[in-house]
Amino acid sequence: MKLGFIGTGNMGSILVSSFIESAAVQPSRIMVTNRTLSKAEALQAVHPKLRVAAAAEDVIRFADILFICVKPHQFFDLLCENKKHISKHQLVVSITSPISCEQIENLLDCNVARAIPSITNRALSGTSLITFGSRCHTEYQEKLLSLMSSISKPVIIGENVTRISSDIASCGPAFIGFLVQCFVDSAVKKTDLTKNEATLLASEMIIGMGKLLENEVFSLPSLIEKVCVKGGITGEGIKILNEDAGEVFDRVIARTHEKYYEECEKISEKFVVKEELK
Repeated sequence: MKLGFIGTGNMGSILVSSFIESAAVQPSRIMVTNRTLSKAEALQAVHPKLRVAAAAEDVIRFADILFICVKPHQFFDLLCENKKHISKHQLVVSITSPISCEQIENLLDCNVARAIPSITNRALSGTSLITFGSRCHTEYQEKLLSLMSSISKPVIIGENVTRISSDIASCGPAFIGFLVQCFVDSAVKKTDLTKNEATLLASEMIIGMGKLLENEVFSLPSLIEKVCVKGGITGEGIKILNEDAGEVFDRVIARTHEKYYEECEKISEKFVVKEELK
């Protein structure tokens, strides 16, 4: 199995490095390219046997499974320019939420899937969000699930929950990281704790909490209940969080969905399939 990557930005690079370090694919069986070629070459410097191509066409011809890791607004032009090089026997995988498998299937004759990664995949952990196109062959479905299983727990999702699933799995580390950083900053501002000390305590707390959940020692509700002793100090803190932060994620989700639908509308205008593209 040979993998191709068009785009080596944050997520493209995370996928390539994670697949290599998990031993899911040998670096010599991966070819990458990027609009700014020096970014692809920088990735090659880390993984010397990785192949770098000067053009998307070369990657397409090389790959069995082709990951498209460019920005959503670049998708349509990229696929149109390279449509003639894409074989119906290949699997094209999008990693972006605003573009559906159906939109790509309307443009290409090949197998299509979407695999939305998370930054947690860089630690060979967390989830990845998988959606298969209507024409995606069972063999390719199994291959993609096996591949993503090497770096994550793949979860198959429907189009109707793409955005909220991505909010939790992909945006979640940034959202929760921001809250923890606010906790650290307040601790330093209000007490004699140093920033290094507060950061260490917070980081180890997050790691330990993750292990409790991973090992199913506690669920999120039972963990909160266990720490929050009735009449205790934690309970007082929870009261404040409930008053000030109880609805914050309602607002976060509303805004991410608003932005998502704006992106979808812009992209849909490009993905209107004209007769000459059919």
